[in-house]
Amino acid sequence: MSPRTARVLRVLLVLSLGVAAGCGGGGAERSGGKTSSRKEPTNAREKQLQEAKASGEVDATGQPSWGKWRYTGDRNNCYFVAGRKCFKTEVAACQTMKCKGGEKCKSTGAGPATVACAK
Repeated sequence: MSPRTARVLRVLLVLSLGVAAGCGGGGAERSGGKTSSRKEPTNAREKQLQEAKASGEVDATGQPSWGKWRYTGDRNNCYFVAGRKCFKTEVAACQTMKCKGGEKCKSTGAGPATVACAK
C-alpha cells in the first residue's frame, strides 16, 4: 500500500469516527443521563406556541384568546353593529336601537357599519 493511500484511509477512518460520535446518542446521554420531564419544542412554530401559552396569549386549545370583549349575535354575517351585537340587516339593527323623539337611526362606516340614533 502506498503512503498516499494509507493517509487517505486514515483520514476517512477519523472522519467516520467523528461523524458516528456526533450523530449518535439522544438528549438523555448528552444531558448527563437525565431526561427532561417537559416536552421540548422541535421547531420554531412549536416554540412560539409554547411561549404564547406561557404568557397567556393563547388558550389551551391553541387558538388566540379574544379577551373579554367580542361581538354577539350573528358574527358570520355581521354587516351592522348596534352596541356589541351584530346584525345582518340595517332594519334589524335599528329596531334594537329604539330611537326616541325626532331622532333617526343612521349607520356610519363599513365592515361592519355602526348603527346609532342621530338628529
